[in-house]
Amino acid sequence: MNPYLDGRPATTRPLSRFLLFGLAAILAIGGLTTRLFYLQVVSGGQFAELNQGNRSVLQAIPSSRGLIVDRTGRALVINVRTFVVKVRPVDLPEERRDEVVERLAALLGMNVADINASIDGNPGSRFDLVRIANDVPDATARLLSEAGDALPGVEVVIEARRQYPDGPLVSQLLGYTAPVSPEQLDSLKKQGYLPDDLVGKTGLEAYYEDELRGLYGSETVERDATGRKLQVLGNVRQAEAGDSLELTIDVKAQQHAQKALQWGMKAAGLKRGVVIVMNPQTGEVLAMVSLPTYDNNDFARGISNIEYAKLLKDPNKPLLNHAVQAHYPPGSTYKLVTGTGALGDGKINAQTRVLTRPYLMLGATRFWEWNHRGWGRCNIMCGFAHSSDTFFFQLAGMLGIERLAHWAREYGFDAQTGIDLPGEVAGIVPDNAWKQELKGEPIFAGETYQAGIGQGYDVVTPIQLINAYAALANGGKLYQPQIVRQIVGPDGVVVRPFEPKLIRKLDVPRSVLKTMREAARNVVLLRHTYNLVDLPIVVAGKSGTAEFGLRDRKGRLPFHSWFVAFVPKNPAKTAADPSGMKAVGREDSNLVVLAFAYDSRTKGNAATEIVKYYLQQHYAIKKDYRNFNLLQRGNFYQSN
Repeated sequence: MNPYLDGRPATTRPLSRFLLFGLAAILAIGGLTTRLFYLQVVSGGQFAELNQGNRSVLQAIPSSRGLIVDRTGRALVINVRTFVVKVRPVDLPEERRDEVVERLAALLGMNVADINASIDGNPGSRFDLVRIANDVPDATARLLSEAGDALPGVEVVIEARRQYPDGPLVSQLLGYTAPVSPEQLDSLKKQGYLPDDLVGKTGLEAYYEDELRGLYGSETVERDATGRKLQVLGNVRQAEAGDSLELTIDVKAQQHAQKALQWGMKAAGLKRGVVIVMNPQTGEVLAMVSLPTYDNNDFARGISNIEYAKLLKDPNKPLLNHAVQAHYPPGSTYKLVTGTGALGDGKINAQTRVLTRPYLMLGATRFWEWNHRGWGRCNIMCGFAHSSDTFFFQLAGMLGIERLAHWAREYGFDAQTGIDLPGEVAGIVPDNAWKQELKGEPIFAGETYQAGIGQGYDVVTPIQLINAYAALANGGKLYQPQIVRQIVGPDGVVVRPFEPKLIRKLDVPRSVLKTMREAARNVVLLRHTYNLVDLPIVVAGKSGTAEFGLRDRKGRLPFHSWFVAFVPKNPAKTAADPSGMKAVGREDSNLVVLAFAYDSRTKGNAATEIVKYYLQQHYAIKKDYRNFNLLQRGNFYQSN
């Protein structure tokens, strides 16, 4: 053949090029053959075993968490459908992690550090899903679902998220759910909890976790060797929804309490405060407000590390329920203990008069009357009404520290009340054994004086204090305060009905308590609480101020203020009982209200004005009796 017939010159290929090509082909085929031999012969059994082991596994089916309603049936916690973004670490190549995390952060509007912290803090294995973001918008969820290979290891699932319709109004009571921690998972894994589970962290969500969670179901699923779910093979057990909680709380009462406290705090420049409302006949808590607070919806949606750190660093501790998780000196409200003890032990009777003075001397130390004048000769009605310090110094001296401590414990101090909220503290009631253990010495006489007026070492929680006055109001029955009224199953059947829980009956004659109730009414009648007596209802109670902290340049200590009030069942004033003494003498009160004003330092008792405002709302009193001038800020301390 002529090499020029097609118009192109013929080329001659060197033999060396064919030899090199053949050698490369031989090496490639040899490598593939070796790898195939390794996979089939050496590791074939391992992969076959792994594939067989993962082919059929049991997987938990989360249950529907129980709901929470107030005593009228108003929904306080509901479950809403939401998209959740998770990551399975085993499917996220390490060399692509930075890229994937950055893209995920941009799409979710999150910090890269938060996502990495979630992945690195995974309490489960690398095959377990890690929760990254809750409550993801639908559009974002669809975008992530369609991302495919661009975001390896990222999955979008549908879950039920807790929603709190009233937000901060009841956050301190309800608490919130959040991802289970590694420490919690260690103890909860045996109960079926998963590494990406949510668990009650605070409040009722934590206290009633077992009831609210329900019973997880299980299903058989097929997974591949990497742990990815391929298909559901069948249900083994259906999930059972959790029980729901009906609270003793009345949202309307809670709103009134919050409004009263917010007003008082703003008017007096307060940073912290508490209002509690109880039914003394049953121990039911009708309202409990602790400020400042937080919005538990922030946790339900997934709070950032930065925002959570702000809450933790806030000096006024918004995450703390100050009604049960903190204790403070009770001041003159504690004179209830000293008066009851002196009457109960027969040191005085209702007619006994004790000389009050500008001060009492113990050695070289003066123990001053709060007005630096005294009130002359006083019986218990006079001494309690004027809140005379020198009167109660002497009663405390008559009793001694051991009997004073006995009567404090009779009223429930120095012990948790048992309220169904987590983190309750017990307070402190000093006696010789307590101080001996603490400081290696007994209680001094002057410290007994201070204990008699609620100062010194004594500290109480607001829930303890209102519970003590509830026992006074109802004739001596100390009940366990309750937040949950009854527990209802998912089928609507009550599984735990409400029952008042009696802690003890006070070991004191009912006549003694009647005298102390009348003395509490005299506090109001003698205008120790200013114009509270002018309200169209009968109110009895006791105010208190308690020093704490460091002295100012004038040697004055900051102080808290308290007020506890109780109201007869039929509170309207009558011509037949103009003083209201007969009304408070009865044991039928169904309302006790407490206010605590932290570091108030106001001209008058800020807590009294807060309680007054609550009562005006509760009883629909149209005339406004609040004394705005008494909330003038300054250090006007008078220990009353």
